[in-house]
Amino acid sequence: MTKAIALFSGGLDSTLAILTVLKQGIVVKAIKFRTPFDCAVTGKSTVLKNQIFSLQGRCFELEFYDLGEEFLTIVKNPKHGHGKNMNPCIDCRILMLKKAKEFINNNEADFILTGEVLGQRPMSQRKDMLYHIDKEAGVTDYVLRPLSAKFLRVTVPEAKGSISRELLYGFSGRSRKPQMALAMDFGLTAYPSPAGGCLLTEPTYAYRLKDLLNFDSAPSMRDIDLLRIGRHFRFSPKCKIIIGRDESENEIIESLASDKDCLLRVEGYGSPVTMVTGKIKDEAIKLAASLCARYSDAKNAFEVETVVMRSGPALKLKVSPADNEMIGALRIERRKAEKIPTA
Repeated sequence: MTKAIALFSGGLDSTLAILTVLKQGIVVKAIKFRTPFDCAVTGKSTVLKNQIFSLQGRCFELEFYDLGEEFLTIVKNPKHGHGKNMNPCIDCRILMLKKAKEFINNNEADFILTGEVLGQRPMSQRKDMLYHIDKEAGVTDYVLRPLSAKFLRVTVPEAKGSISRELLYGFSGRSRKPQMALAMDFGLTAYPSPAGGCLLTEPTYAYRLKDLLNFDSAPSMRDIDLLRIGRHFRFSPKCKIIIGRDESENEIIESLASDKDCLLRVEGYGSPVTMVTGKIKDEAIKLAASLCARYSDAKNAFEVETVVMRSGPALKLKVSPADNEMIGALRIERRKAEKIPTA
């Protein structure tokens, strides 16, 4: 029986691609690659076990694979460059196809399946680039893209007769209408809205990541996780201040804090949790206390008492809330026509 390894994002296109080949009697094992930059809630790591999924009565196995440090290496120095922000789309795809090739060998599968649509993404989904990506990954003619197959050359499973090309599609461009119509034909009524799904495409996050890599060439996964939450301030090349924006972010900051970090809150008022991390000096703690006060319910007070929690007994520190000038000088955020300074 013919078996395919599918790259599964959880979005509409990859879902439709799987349904298309399941309809032809192909056995599918789907792989969902996880990276530190997925658009998902962070915090303590969650172990995701393999699952059996059912789509319209047709079942397939779903396995999760964490790319982790290997993916971070590509983000820092992609062979094919970044997109508009920090997204290394071409190198990302090559890596995933290389991993999928390993799954083919380990599972005695026959080909790789993806939900890519010709022309949907200008950087990585041009016809010439799709072929280049396949070649770089060592899977030339073994990647079936059912949604755009009729615009692409015949693949090995089609040539062998394992897949009927007549039952594949010829979608192209950025319009989602063909996929939405096909979803209706399959009876799919609930599916995710189109989205990048990757934090590296978001300007604010990309700016924070550039700043982090500029001052730390080998950041920890925890430092990467922290980038997606809170307000970020740089005190020095080796010290940052992170301030929660709501209760859920406060909880995440507390869960990710280590014994070497310093946490602050304003005493007696609604207050963000503020983390000082890195090489911490007394001056950094005092400044963090002012910032914490500024974003608390006591922001209009002349003087505010903050609780400073570090290794050992908690301390109390009286400060004035930070002013806009201080915030503007230290906050890590994209400013018009500004470049990130070098360390």
